[in-house]
Amino acid sequence: MRTVARLWASVVALAVLQPAMAEPRAAPLPWSAPATTKVATEERRFTNGDTELAGTLYMPANRRPVAAVVVTHSASSPLRDASLYDHLKTALPALGIAVFAYDRRGSGQSGTKTAGGDFTLLADDAIAAVQSLKGDARIDSRRIGIWGLSQGGWIGPLAASRSADVAFVVAVSAPVVTADVQMLFSSTNHLIANGHSQGEIDQMTATRKAVDAYMRGSGSREAAQKMIDAAKTQPWFKYTYMGETVRDRAVSGWRREIENDPLKNLSAVAVPTLVLYGADDAVVPVAVSVDRLRAIAAQMPKMTVHSIAGADHAMEVSADRSISLDPKHDGTESPDSAEYLALLAGWLTAEGFAAR
Repeated sequence: MRTVARLWASVVALAVLQPAMAEPRAAPLPWSAPATTKVATEERRFTNGDTELAGTLYMPANRRPVAAVVVTHSASSPLRDASLYDHLKTALPALGIAVFAYDRRGSGQSGTKTAGGDFTLLADDAIAAVQSLKGDARIDSRRIGIWGLSQGGWIGPLAASRSADVAFVVAVSAPVVTADVQMLFSSTNHLIANGHSQGEIDQMTATRKAVDAYMRGSGSREAAQKMIDAAKTQPWFKYTYMGETVRDRAVSGWRREIENDPLKNLSAVAVPTLVLYGADDAVVPVAVSVDRLRAIAAQMPKMTVHSIAGADHAMEVSADRSISLDPKHDGTESPDSAEYLALLAGWLTAEGFAAR
């Protein structure tokens, strides 16, 4: 696998810099040669219950049915055309793997009602996307998997634990801790990176814990709202990704999120699973996540875990931390770690999902 990964490192790293083929290309230059990889882009719709979702299939030309990857979303990149997913649309068809990216429910052309923090509903959307591809004769119905980053890395394993139609999972930068633990880690690092004092970090921590205590049933809504009111005017509040009003826990999407245990979901996955982390990720507690995965490694012989040197949460190695940890950067990420791309391509090849 290492040999394959090295071979693909330069090829895929160069490929990711090329534009995805979703838009019509300009007329070829007179000296250009025919491309070896030919990709057709097709608009597709599928349903989960009474909701219709819209996506785009990137289909490589091949004489035999190919494997396919369904893309699940990070929290800040709900649209199929987000830059975060461009590398998949270019690199994977070069391996003979189709890519299906869709707009998350409540975004783009996938309706107006969000999942409201219901990860099970988002997982079922991904399962519906997989099932929609199974009827395509160009796609091998036994080799359709899910790739997801961050929150999407939670959705993929959950989908695989709920459906035998999911043949493999790639979970990137997916914390193996609950969402409240992950967000406290992330907010702390955001404040540190942006020069805030320990006193401000302590206030942020107390605010988050007050809200989370209410959501878990051990604190009051009034106490949590009082903490939010004191924090929302502070310059660091934007780094917490919290709303200014504490919602009733009976209907709160945040309560649903923090009640989800990603380790439980992962341990229920029986298909080949690749888990990738950036060693410099300031958003996810990678060391804790890896330790928790080691604890279940014996019961998951098909799981492979790697931490990638120099890579951040979005598998970028070139991003300035002061920029990447600014909320204005959300949704503009573009993975460029050659090691990440090599490991992804190598694993897909070694597991038999690549056609080339």
